[in-house]
This record gives sequence, C-alpha cells and structure tokens, in this order.
Amino acid sequence: MSKVNNRLKKRCLALLAVILVLGFGADIFRLFYFQVVKAEDYRVEAEAQQLSDTVISADRGVIYDANMNVLAESAAAWLVYINPSKIKDDAQVKMIAKGLSEILGDVEESTILKKMENRQINYVKIKDKISYNIKTAVVEFRSENELHEIIGINSDTKRYYPFGNFASTIIGMTNSDNNGRAGIELKYNDTLTGIPGRRIVARDANSGPMQSNYETKHDAEQGTSLVLTIDKSIQYYLEKGLSQAVKDNDAESAYGIVMDVNTGAILAMATMPDYNLNEPSVITDPELLAELDKITDEDEYDVAYNNAVFLSWRNKAISDTYEPGSVFKLFTAAAGIEEGVTSLDSTYNCVGAIQVADNRIHCHKHEGHGTQDLTTGLKNSCNPFFITIGQQLGTEKFYKYFEAFGFTGRTNIDLPAEASPVANVTYHSKENMGISQLSSSAFGQTFQVSAIQMITGVSAIANGGKLMEPYVVAKKLDQDGNTVYEKTPQVKRQVISESTSKTVLSMMEAVVADGTGRNAYIPGYRVAGKTGTSEKLTVDGEYIASFVGCAPADDPQIAVLIIIDEPQGAVHGGGAIAAPVAGAIIEQTLEYMNVEPVYSDEELAKLNATTPEVINMTVGGAKSTLKGQGFTARVIGNGDKVISQYPASGQSIPMNGVVVLYTEQGKTESSSSVPDLLGLSIGEANRRAVDAGYNIRISGASLDSEVVSYRQSIEEGTQANLGSTITVYFKTTSGVQDD
Repeated sequence: MSKVNNRLKKRCLALLAVILVLGFGADIFRLFYFQVVKAEDYRVEAEAQQLSDTVISADRGVIYDANMNVLAESAAAWLVYINPSKIKDDAQVKMIAKGLSEILGDVEESTILKKMENRQINYVKIKDKISYNIKTAVVEFRSENELHEIIGINSDTKRYYPFGNFASTIIGMTNSDNNGRAGIELKYNDTLTGIPGRRIVARDANSGPMQSNYETKHDAEQGTSLVLTIDKSIQYYLEKGLSQAVKDNDAESAYGIVMDVNTGAILAMATMPDYNLNEPSVITDPELLAELDKITDEDEYDVAYNNAVFLSWRNKAISDTYEPGSVFKLFTAAAGIEEGVTSLDSTYNCVGAIQVADNRIHCHKHEGHGTQDLTTGLKNSCNPFFITIGQQLGTEKFYKYFEAFGFTGRTNIDLPAEASPVANVTYHSKENMGISQLSSSAFGQTFQVSAIQMITGVSAIANGGKLMEPYVVAKKLDQDGNTVYEKTPQVKRQVISESTSKTVLSMMEAVVADGTGRNAYIPGYRVAGKTGTSEKLTVDGEYIASFVGCAPADDPQIAVLIIIDEPQGAVHGGGAIAAPVAGAIIEQTLEYMNVEPVYSDEELAKLNATTPEVINMTVGGAKSTLKGQGFTARVIGNGDKVISQYPASGQSIPMNGVVVLYTEQGKTESSSSVPDLLGLSIGEANRRAVDAGYNIRISGASLDSEVVSYRQSIEEGTQANLGSTITVYFKTTSGVQDD
C-alpha cells in the first residue's frame, strides 16, 4: 500500500513539475514575444499614447510680380480637430457635431458624427484652413460648452491671392493639401513648397500635457519665393483690353500676350473670361450659370459644372492652338527675303484668285489687287502673292523656316500644359507637304499654332532674327529674400539675318500706317504689325480674329498678340476688332515704359495744347486770350473776374478744347452729365464734347479719314467735372479686311 502511495505521489509531483514548467514556459515565451518580437510595435504604440506629435505647417514661397508686388502668399489660418477619447456620452457627441457643422458651414453633421465613432483615438481632423472669424466662433462654442479637452485648434496656413482674378491663368492655385494645381503654383510646386516643422510634447495617462519640460520643436521652413517677369501694370492693360473685346464682340473668349522681344520675358499673359484664385470653383458668369441651370439631371449638371470650372482655369495662350491666318504671311515673307526668292522690289499681279492643283484659291478681294510690290502685298494681305512666294521657296526651304521659327515644337515656356505640335495633325510634315499643303500654309491656313509659338516667332523677326526661349520666372529668393537663382535669357538660334528683320519690320510698319492694321496706329509711336482672320477648323461659321504688333518699329521693345475667339457680328476680322485692342495696349505700355513719342507734323496738328493762365483776368480778357490760342471758354457764375479755371494753367488738353472759367467764390468746380461720344467722327466727337463742357483725347486710327469712335473712357451719363478730358477711341472698318 505504501508502495502504491509512493508511486502516486511521485506521479503527482512529476505532473505538477510538468505543469509548472509548461506554465513558466508559456510566460517566458510570452515575455520573449512581447519584449523581443513585438517590442518595436509596442514601443511605437506607447510613444503614440505618451507623446503628442503635431506637424507645423510650412508657408509656401511668395509669388511676386516684376516690381515685387505680392501676387500670392501664405496667410495665417487654423485647423479644428477633436479628441474622441475625451467624449463623455452620446448626447455630447450630437451636440458637438451639430454645433461645429453650423459654425464651419460646409462640413456636414453626419461627417463629424462618423469621425467621432472611434472613442479610442485622441485626434481626428475636422477642417483645416479656416479663417480667423470661424476660428473665433469655434473657440466661443468650445468655451460655452466646456469642451476644451475635446475640441482643439492648431495653427495652419492658407494660400491667399490679394488681387483675386488678376493673372489667374498664369499664377494658378493650390488644392486643399496646399499643393499646386495649375499655373506657376503647379509648375514650381516643389520649389514653392516649404519643409513642415514638428512639435513633440509628452502626455499623461489622461492624454493631457504632462507637467514637465519635455517638449521638442523643429521650426517649419518657408518655401522658395518666385519673382515673375509679369508686370502688374502691363498685365492690367492686357486684361482690361481683352475683357472689353469679349464684351464688345460677344466673343467666346479672348487671350493675349505681351513679350519683351529681346529677352523672351513675358510681361503679361491673360485669358478672358478668367476666374477668382481665392474661389477657383465658383462660376460667376451669369450667362453660363443660366445655361447650366437648364440642366435638370443632377449628375449631368455636376459634370457640366465641373467641366465649366476646369475650362475657366485653362491658359489658352499656351494650351490652345488656332489657325493663324494672314499673320503667318510675315514668316513667309521673312523666309522668301532671306532665301532671295523675293524682295521689296518684287511685284505680283493679283487677279483675285490663283489656281493650285485642282483648287482655285481666292484672295479676300475677289476682283483682285492688281500689280503690287511686296510691301503693298502685305498691306493688302494678298493671298495669291504669298502663295506664289511659298511655291518659289519650295517645300524644303519653306519647311526649314517653319521649323526654325519654332512651329514644330514646344517653346518650353516654364508653365504647365503647353500644347504639343504633332506632325500631320496640327501641321504638315515635310514628307506630306505637297503643292496644295505648301500653298495653303504659305498664307496661314490648314495648320495650327499656339499663341506662345506665334509671339515667340514674331519676336524673332522684331529683335534681329534671334528665336528666344520664353519664360515667366525671373528670380528665386530664399526665405531671407536673398537671390538664389536668376534667369539668363536663352537664344535658341538665329533664324534670319538682321537685314531681313529690318526689311520685314518696315513692311509691318506700312501695314499699320495705311494697311489692314491701321486700327493699331498710335500717334507719336511707330507700330509694326499684321492682322489675321481665320475660320475655325472645328466649328463651321466661327472665326478667330488676331493681330500681332511690335513697337517702336525702329527699335522694338515689346510684342503684343491679341486673339479673339468666335466674335459675333458682321464685322469679325482681325484688322477691325483685334488691332484696336492691341493698339491701345501698346500705347499704354509704351507710355508706362517712358518711351517718348515722336510726332509728325500731321499728328502735331491734332495734338494737345497747353492751357494759358487766365486767373484774375476779366471775363472778357480771359475769353479773348483763350480764343486767340484756339480754345473755347465756358463761364460759370455772374462775376466780372476769373477767380478759378479748369483745367489749370499749364495743363495739356486737345486743340480747340474747352476751359471752364469760374467767377464767383464758392463755385470753383461744377459737374455735369458726360455726353454720348460714340459712333462719331473726330470732329463731331470734339464738338459734342466741347458743347457739353468737356475735352477729348483722341486715341487710335486718328489720321484715317473714315474713323468712327467706338469707346470712351468715361461712360455716357456719368457725372464728371466740367473741363475734364475724356479719352475717345477711334477705328475704321475701311481697308482692314484680311483672310
């Protein structure tokens, strides 16, 4: 019996030993698993619970214009977050979701509720880039409801564009993650993006900050800033002109470029209509909104709305292509002169059409221009003349210059989404250029170019034959304002000789003086240019009107290209509607650049005169003095002596202008309603203005005998001081037709 008991006892002890070994072995294994195998995972999780690691947003670099005006910058903003682990009950959840949704406006209550479902986490972002006013409202809501441990606010940054729509298609904008989405913001995103900072703080068991000095902070670094070649003033002139062109011609759009011909720097670039960089997804065009409202299907509406938004972001000056029409005759002329197949002495007898293979191609003047030399042929924009020059060049030589002027490749401008030319799609390859393709190409038909290609090519004609690489970023600056990069203008190649350049410029100047480009004429400034009108290849019955010019013609500094897409009305040619826009922009830009005008005797006869001093004279004496110098007097008051005059002495007003004389104390100025000065000749406009007590400044094709006023700087019905000067713009529809 004792032996049995002993055996049982031994077995129990053995079993107990096995159990103990297995138990301790499991513990040892678990310790090994937790402390070795999963050590790193648990270390990270522990740190996440014990440390608060907050990202400090970095400001993007500033975007400046050429004169250091801020066009885009990062402004202070705030981020709202929630700590769900601190929430007490469901009632508090609902109260927080409802309150924040009402304050934030565009965050749904259901979205906030969903973000608070996981009560184990201690951070979830609700909305970033909120304004100061909204942040203040969140703070008040948090205080009123004692939610300090649940609702948090961190500093953030928001991209801000001080001038709204200004230069929108060049600058572009950022998305909600502060990354560039279009324009300069996209092209230079890596350059503009800063380096985020970090703030690490220890937390206690309740996820609150520990009462210790444990905090590590790494400051954010601002991104590199950019200085553009864009000049705010010139950009304004261009945008104003294009907006007026869209309005005047009920056009689909209008776009243009102003370039420094000697460097390739873009001084201005715009597409109209444009959009507000601070609200890029908002459509404000009432006509477009009315069209969208006609769509009843919700999904279809969303697609149409988004497409309209994306279209408004499009920089047509570099992303769209168009058939250049007669503007391209400049390049055919340059190639012909350079190769010696034509010269200023060459003549051609235009009978109104020319036979090319099986096609008879007409000139826009169907009865023909008769015999004309090369300059006259360009002034008349004669199609058969330039077809003949193209044929004389032949495919090999014509294509050589077509390629050399840059029409077979991108310009590589530093903006995104530049159109890519494709052989036998946007232009005829040399291998597929037969007599018909050569002939149509010679006068600007059956192929397409982009606006940036066109103005770059014309600038090569203007600057002595050098094809420049266009660019919009002139400098890069570090966060201390030091220059870390400066653009050096790049000459791609010499396309034509300086002598050919001067010859073509002289022909272009004649086009503006008394050819199809006369609506771009500016008194005192020598303007060279060419008009173009082409029927769109993609839309039947719709046209593109264009004008390209450079000035001063004897020493070109700038080139201006204006393109009006789908103008409506009987008058839709480049000479009639694009040239006046370009002329006004050239005039404003040259004045801004302090280029002194030089007037001819004929121009001087129509220019301004200086008002004499007549204060303290008798009314009769003042009238006599003014009349003797060609001015009209208008008397305000019943006094015998002049106590004030407007304009003051020494001011410049037009010949035969009016000077307002005030003869009573307390009456030193008087206003009236500005008259309608549109649709009139120069003489009629001046008489109507003077009769109403105003002066006019003449702008546009003022030497042409058939000009008519089409715009005035102060609108009819506006109240303005008597004696004020109103700029009146004139143009002609005679002799400006082209193809």
